[in-house]
Amino acid sequence: MGTMNRRIFLGSLIGGTMTGLLVKAGITQSGPQKSVRMPTMFLGHGSPMNAIQNNSFTEFLSAFPKDMPKPSAILSVSAHWETRGTKVLKVDKPKTIHDFGGFPEALYKIQYPAAGAPQIADKVIDLVKLHQVEADSSWGLDHGTWTLLKFMYPEADIPVLQLSLNQNLTLEDHLRLAVELKPLRDQGVLIMGSGNVTHNLRRVVWQESAKPVDWAVEFDEMIKKALLEKDLKTLLGKDSKSQSLWQVAHPSLEHYLPLLYAYGASDEKEQVKFIHESMELGSLSMRSMTFG
Repeated sequence: MGTMNRRIFLGSLIGGTMTGLLVKAGITQSGPQKSVRMPTMFLGHGSPMNAIQNNSFTEFLSAFPKDMPKPSAILSVSAHWETRGTKVLKVDKPKTIHDFGGFPEALYKIQYPAAGAPQIADKVIDLVKLHQVEADSSWGLDHGTWTLLKFMYPEADIPVLQLSLNQNLTLEDHLRLAVELKPLRDQGVLIMGSGNVTHNLRRVVWQESAKPVDWAVEFDEMIKKALLEKDLKTLLGKDSKSQSLWQVAHPSLEHYLPLLYAYGASDEKEQVKFIHESMELGSLSMRSMTFG
């Protein structure tokens, strides 16, 4: 059993680059190293109803994994698992969580019977030096995870685990934590953030044919530009001119934070690739992307 130490640079959090802050991370391997490095990704997940619908978004989910190597495991950072402290799911058989209410019965019957990834959970615990990560067996796969994987990997033949969103952390801390997860990519682990670039359920337009509203389009385009330019000042919400826009786009930040995990686990040389762009219910950005 070998140990691989990596030197990872996070960079000036406000300066717009990812070179500067040195972080040390180590990983213990329990088998041969994967030769294929996985990308990171962020996916919009939108309404749970997507899980039982055939639309342009679910068609995209079914198609795009064919262009990627098959992961050895999937580490999902979902908007729907918030905790005090950071937790990682460590179970052999994660349960399918139906963490929503008032939807058709067909949604509650869906199961996603993927195996867990306890060894990867241990690696996450070893890697993160920012603070202690605790193993958790009480959670499972929430709808931010399984409604996507149901289409991406319908055979449920890839081990899956989740990492929680620590409510005590700042945006900068979440980004630092994401950087520490980067070595998992060399083990064939797909790091997948699941949320939405815009998310304000009080401002959605409850019509499927609703046109995108101005503030949602403006925020979505602002984040797209910031990702292309690697503008951390904007990505971390430090631009004073956009504060009112942030407040309407994200009254709370849980659906935005998973994007920082996909971005933080990428390398500076890796460019963002937008793999899906649409707006659901007038104001819910379904923008999805990969890095690497």
